[in-house]
Amino acid sequence: MADETTPDTGSTNTGTLSDLADLRTAVAASADASSDASSEDAAAAPIIPVSNAPLREQELDAQGRAYATGRRKDAVARVWIKPGSGKITVNGRDQEVYFARPTLRLVINQPFGIAGRDGQYDVVCTVTGGGLSGQAGAVKHGIAQALSKFEPALRSTVKAAGFLTRDPRVVERKKYGKAKARRSFQFSKR
Repeated sequence: MADETTPDTGSTNTGTLSDLADLRTAVAASADASSDASSEDAAAAPIIPVSNAPLREQELDAQGRAYATGRRKDAVARVWIKPGSGKITVNGRDQEVYFARPTLRLVINQPFGIAGRDGQYDVVCTVTGGGLSGQAGAVKHGIAQALSKFEPALRSTVKAAGFLTRDPRVVERKKYGKAKARRSFQFSKR
């Protein structure tokens, strides 16, 4: 009954519950044997979780760059990364000139810090829309996406930090009968 394939659905039947129980005892016995042989090695070596997710393919353009789009609030950033010295160019200007506040530069460099790739990639990006804070968030999102396309092995690290997820928070729209989204007009008693 093991490995039977039905012709109409193409699904595979892998066996019965007793077969699974036998497999479980065999795995437990082999684990006990290997732990007895290298008990001092197991104490010294840290346990690293292995992901069963398949690695994605590296996505590069003709110039050897990885491209991604980042978004935050109303800002949209188009980001290209390639191996280099760590220079970040935003709309044709250096990052220190475009993002004068140190906190914004810190936000942009977060994906490289998490991945341990500080100063290893050159970034060229164009940003439109929104304010400086939203643009910095969009560049960060784009860098994280491009980094995971350039080095697919880093995807789990960057994703665990939450940098691949687009921040869905946007400004709430103004409602009629209100001064802003929720602010009422000033009440006048007389």
